[in-house]
Amino acid sequence: MTKNLLFSTTAAMLFASASVFAQAPVLGTSSDFALFTSNGAVSSTGLSHVTGNVGTNNGSSTNFGNVDGVMHDSDGATAAAAASLTVAYNQLFAAIPDYFPSSLLGNGQTLTPGTYDIGESATLNNTLILNGQGNPNSVFIIKVQGAFSSAAGAQVILSNNALACNVFWKIEGLVDLATNTVMKGTIVANNAAIILNNNVVLEGRALSTTGAVTVHNVTVQIPLGCGRPVLTGPVAPELGTVACYTVFSGNGEVTDDTFSMVTGDVGTNVGLTTGFQEENVTGTIHPNPDSSTAQCAADLGEVYAYLQVLPTDIELLYPATLGGDIELTPHTYLLDGATVLTGTVTLNAQGNEDAVFVLKINGALSTATFAAVQLINGAQAKNVFWLVNGAVNLNNFASYKGTIICNNGAMILNNGVSIEGRALSTNGGVTTFNIDAMMTPGCTLLATTTNVAIADAVQLYPNPFAGSLHVEVSGTTASGSDLSICSMVGTVVLKTTLTQTTTRLDMNLPSGVYVYKVTRPDGTVQTGKLVSKQ
Repeated sequence: MTKNLLFSTTAAMLFASASVFAQAPVLGTSSDFALFTSNGAVSSTGLSHVTGNVGTNNGSSTNFGNVDGVMHDSDGATAAAAASLTVAYNQLFAAIPDYFPSSLLGNGQTLTPGTYDIGESATLNNTLILNGQGNPNSVFIIKVQGAFSSAAGAQVILSNNALACNVFWKIEGLVDLATNTVMKGTIVANNAAIILNNNVVLEGRALSTTGAVTVHNVTVQIPLGCGRPVLTGPVAPELGTVACYTVFSGNGEVTDDTFSMVTGDVGTNVGLTTGFQEENVTGTIHPNPDSSTAQCAADLGEVYAYLQVLPTDIELLYPATLGGDIELTPHTYLLDGATVLTGTVTLNAQGNEDAVFVLKINGALSTATFAAVQLINGAQAKNVFWLVNGAVNLNNFASYKGTIICNNGAMILNNGVSIEGRALSTNGGVTTFNIDAMMTPGCTLLATTTNVAIADAVQLYPNPFAGSLHVEVSGTTASGSDLSICSMVGTVVLKTTLTQTTTRLDMNLPSGVYVYKVTRPDGTVQTGKLVSKQ
C-alpha cells in the first residue's frame, strides 16, 4: 500500500512538473513576417518602424514607408506563410492548459512558464510579468477564447531569462492594443482583425488567419533567439590601400575650403589636392598624384566593382524619405533612386560585432542638416559601406558612419560634417568645408611623434552633442591623456585629464563648432572638431 502510494505521488509530481513545459508551435515560414494575414488588408498610418517582412496572402499592403524587410502581396512567400500559420494555429489550439487565470491580466501579476486558458475576452492592464525562472527555453502560451485588448500604457515585461520568441498569444477575436502598449510575443488572431494603435511597441509578430492588420505609428520587431539565425550581412570588401585614405578621388580635384580635420590620407589620382593643412591631418596629404594614389585608385575600382554586383536582400522602397528613425539590421539594401537622409538611421548589429551593412543607392545621396547615422548593439563603422551611383552632398552638421563610395559623381561635405569612415569618389571632385573625418581601422597612421593605430584613438560622441559628451579611451597610451576643448576663436572651454575608460562630460555650450585636442602621455596628439547643437 505504501509502495503504491509512493508511486502514485511520484507520478503525480512528475506529471505536474511536465505539464508546465509548454511546447512552442512551429511557425515555419510565417516566422519571417512581422505583420501578416492570410486573408485581408495590411495597412499603416503614420510612421511605423517594422523589422521583418510584411504581407497578405489575399489582399494588399498599403501606406508603409521604408520597412526593414520585404513587402509581399499574394505571392509564393505569402502562400507558404499562410500554410505555416494554419499549422501553428492548430498546435496552439491543441495545447493543453495548465492554468486558468481571470480575464483581467496585469496589475503586477506574474506568470510562470506554461499554457494559460482564458475562457472569454481578456484585457491587459498596467504590467504583466512573464518569469522564465532562469530557463531561456521556457515557453508561455496564453489562449484567449474571445477578443483581447489592452489599456493605454500597458506592458508585458520579461524576467529571469524569458524570451519574446517563446511567448505566444492565441486570440479567438479582435486584437486591439491601445496607445503606448509594450507587448512581447507572437500574436495569432483567428478569424479576426488586429489593430496596433499609436506608439505600440511589439517585440514579436502580429499574425491573423483571416482579418485585416492595421497599425498606427508603431514599432514591431521580430524577436531574436530560439534558433533564429544570427544576421551577419554580406562579406565586406577587401579595401587594400583604400583603407589608408579618408578623403580621396580617383579622378578629380580634392579641395578643403576651410580648416577640416582628417585622420587618414588625403589625395587624388588625377588633379590636385589643395587647402588641407598639415597640422590638421593625421596622415599623408598627397598634393599631386603619385604611386600611392595610383594604387588607391586601382583598389577603389575593385571595391566598387565588388559592391556593385553584390546581391541585395531588401529594397527600401522610398529612398527619398530615408531616415525618420528607421532601424536597419545587417543586410545588403537597395535604394533604387535619389536618396535623402533626414533625421536618423540606426544600424543595429543585434550583438554581432562582425555584422556588415551595405546600402546601394542608384542615384544621388543628400542629407538634411543634423541628419545622422548611428550604430547600436555592436555595429561598427568599419563594417558599413554606402555605394552611391551619383553625387553626394552631406549637409551642415550631418554625422555619418561608414565608407562612402561615390561613383561618377562629385562629393560635397559641408560645414560641421563628421564622418567615421571614408569619403571616396571613383570619378568626381571632393570638396570639404570644415569637417571632421576619421577613417575606420585597417591602416596604421603616422601620428605626431610615434606610430599610433587608429584603433587606439580617443572617441568623442555623440557628435554633434547636446548637453553631454562621452569620451572613450582605448589602447595602452590613452589613459592619462589630457583633453582640451576650445572655441573657434581659441577660448578654452574645458580642460581635463582622462583617467577612466569612459568619461561623461556635462557640456552646456552654445551652438557652434569647437576644436578638441588630446595629448597622450607619450606625446602623441589627436585633434578634431566637435559640434554643439544646444
